[in-house]
Amino acid sequence: MRKWLPLLTICLGTFMLLIDVTIVNVALPDMAADLGASFGSLQWVVNGYAVAMAALLLGAGSTADLAGHRRTYLAGLTVFALSSLVCGIAPDPEVLIAARVVQGIGAAAMAATTFPMLNSAYDGRDRGTAYGLWGAVAGASSAVGPIIGGVLTEAAGWRWIFFVNLPVSVGVIALGVWVLAGDGEKRRGRVDFAGMAAFSVAAAAATYALIRAGEHGWSNAGTWSMLAVSAVALIGFGVIEKRCPEPMFDLSLLRERSFAGVLIAAAALFFAAFAALMYTSIWLQSTLGMTPIQTGLIGLPLSAMAFVVSGGFGRYLHGANAGRIIGVGLLIIGAGGVIGAALVHGDAGWAALIPGFLAIGAGVGLSTATLGSATMAAVEPRRGGMATGAVNTAQQLGMAFGVAALGSVYLTRSQNALADNTIDAVRAAAAAGVQGTLAVGGVVGLLGGVAALLLIRPVVVAQPDPIGLAEPENV
Repeated sequence: MRKWLPLLTICLGTFMLLIDVTIVNVALPDMAADLGASFGSLQWVVNGYAVAMAALLLGAGSTADLAGHRRTYLAGLTVFALSSLVCGIAPDPEVLIAARVVQGIGAAAMAATTFPMLNSAYDGRDRGTAYGLWGAVAGASSAVGPIIGGVLTEAAGWRWIFFVNLPVSVGVIALGVWVLAGDGEKRRGRVDFAGMAAFSVAAAAATYALIRAGEHGWSNAGTWSMLAVSAVALIGFGVIEKRCPEPMFDLSLLRERSFAGVLIAAAALFFAAFAALMYTSIWLQSTLGMTPIQTGLIGLPLSAMAFVVSGGFGRYLHGANAGRIIGVGLLIIGAGGVIGAALVHGDAGWAALIPGFLAIGAGVGLSTATLGSATMAAVEPRRGGMATGAVNTAQQLGMAFGVAALGSVYLTRSQNALADNTIDAVRAAAAAGVQGTLAVGGVVGLLGGVAALLLIRPVVVAQPDPIGLAEPENV
């Protein structure tokens, strides 16, 4: 059984970094009351983590290829643990948001090394099993976050959603030192700090612009100023990467149809499946009067379905039809969002979310079980860290942009419904906001599914391989 200890170490880290994307959702009302946080501040509690993680994943991936994947993973765990402590003792929203940003930096180092470490630890059929089990954990982690967050918030207070990371991190670090293979000597190369800075500015400015648009409208000068800053920084990033002898992201990878399809699918997956959860949590607690635990349990069908599908079928989903599997998974996620939007209305209760959540969970299980192997199959092994960083960047940007964009949808729909209703107007307004976020998320899922079906090429084995030891190649 010792051969599966590296998988356990990687899965525990993945579990922590992914549940911290959504674990705060059910605690947001308590945070707002305790710290006096505004709606915009609450969005940054979620997005500070996602944006920092997204902005640095590319750099972390290329840096890990130079410094060593094990070293980078353990360093990221240490930063993640220390920043979790600061989150838990934060006296005001500003400190909490800053600590969430640092937490995202640690998570970026962890996430960027996941696929390369799995590839180095396992091969043949064991690799398929490892990816299947990892996919089950990844698929369930973001969805199960609200459940764990609800239990901790109600039983011990919202600060414990961060304190709980400390003992787990210590255990994972000790396990990692023991079981993860050493990196050997560091490779020579330079870290692309200029590229990292330009991409970070582009991601942060775009997210800030979307959040500001929700608070002040699209006619606001500050919103367009931030969009302009983001555009200039993104152009600068492209120029830097073209001229840099060792870029953190090789732009030529975008010409690979399959890899471009994986990036689109990754962003659409997190936008469509998880971005609306922040707003369903606010609706369930602030409007329907549910407790944090009850709110977390509403998401149980999503997480359970994702775990069952990915864990039960993940090992069989690493064949020639990765694009088809990912695409179908996204289409199911999109259908789940549309179903949820159709069922949620002014008089609806919590049960209206369940059918859509079941469909979203099934789609998440299919997509995440295949996304990792599709990523590694689309690039050369030596660019595994870079590819992993790029795909995880797409996921977190999908989440960050989703939360920010859906905030505008939520506020606009709520305000319109509030103006049009006089009977139980607040309930109707909140339901209209949730309905809008689910509908937009559903459309993004459907479009992402179509893109995956069209772009991601099949993977075949070069010659007959009855015992499953051959490495896949793109065709």
